[in-house]
Amino acid sequence: MKVSSDSEAARPGPLAGIRVLELASIGPGPFCAMMLADLGAEVLRIDRPDASTPNPRQALLNRGRRSVMLDLKHGLGVDTVLRLIDSADVLLEGMRPGVMERLGIGPDVCLGRNSRLIYARMTGWGQYGPLAPTAGHDIGYIARTGALHALGRAGGPPQFPANLLGDFGGGGLLVAFGICAALLERTTSGAGQVIDAAIVDGVASLLTMPWMMMAQDQWRDERGVNLLDGGAPWYDVYEAADGGWLAVGALEAPFYAALLTGLELADVPDRDDPANWPKLRTMFAARFKQRTRDQWALVFAGSDACVEPVLSLHEATQDEHLAARRTYLEQAGLWQPAPAPRFSRTPGGLSDPPPAPGQHTVEALAAWGIDNVQDLIATKAAIQT
Repeated sequence: MKVSSDSEAARPGPLAGIRVLELASIGPGPFCAMMLADLGAEVLRIDRPDASTPNPRQALLNRGRRSVMLDLKHGLGVDTVLRLIDSADVLLEGMRPGVMERLGIGPDVCLGRNSRLIYARMTGWGQYGPLAPTAGHDIGYIARTGALHALGRAGGPPQFPANLLGDFGGGGLLVAFGICAALLERTTSGAGQVIDAAIVDGVASLLTMPWMMMAQDQWRDERGVNLLDGGAPWYDVYEAADGGWLAVGALEAPFYAALLTGLELADVPDRDDPANWPKLRTMFAARFKQRTRDQWALVFAGSDACVEPVLSLHEATQDEHLAARRTYLEQAGLWQPAPAPRFSRTPGGLSDPPPAPGQHTVEALAAWGIDNVQDLIATKAAIQT
């Protein structure tokens, strides 16, 4: 399905009227800014002079906002950021601890100018702690929190889910949630505040259910031996005759019964006895190997067996259910996820495609009330590309 790339087609979302300054970063920071923009916030991205995006229109995480290029090593560049902060609701930054303070745009300075500002700090390790000043990436964050230990097959090495769990689940989503919560609190207090959003904290929060189940003696601190980590044969993936895969999540008794019916299996051993799990897995694997992925998808279509075909990203854009919900949209020739979640009265939507760094320097600075734009361009404190 296609949507117009015309910005006039964008609908105001629940964050309409909120102004966000985004200091360009990578991964979870842009993802957070994208979500805010999708839901109606006016997001102004501040790119560095050395910013380079070979194909900016393909940088989907940057969609929905304008880009200004400022040199933060130049006094006038820093002064411009401070003046932009005067009319901003949110500042989103992803620098290492201490960098913003050294630039002269730390939280004390910014909140001193704008006491209503939400100053959101997105890092991997957080603003303090022994690892705070060090570099890191998703795989290390999920390793330290225990999440990576829990992912993978029994007896095998840990398996990481790309960088979805740390960067985007525990990072971008966490800081977006924090920003919305702080904006809501501001409506009663009238005051801004600083958000310390660390990916390690976010990932740890995602592990609440395993911690709960361990407390209930329903989860072992081992890989691939538990109900939801591939240990149980009725919550796993199975290869079909054509090399495709089926995802099985028949947890509850009625769903499990529907699974057995669809597989045409009878006289199976009791699943409540873990000693029977290897035999059950062998039976399921052999049966799934007798038909192709799509044949099994037809068998289970409309049932409550919780069996679904494992689709590729390209296949997912054409899936009947996802197409009906417009979960994936095509804009300017590029497929991308639609804004989420859905709102009945103030829906979000795709707006402008991703900008080139510095594409809107002159027009965006003027729109935000900066009156000496040409002087900034002349001194190279600001750059129009």
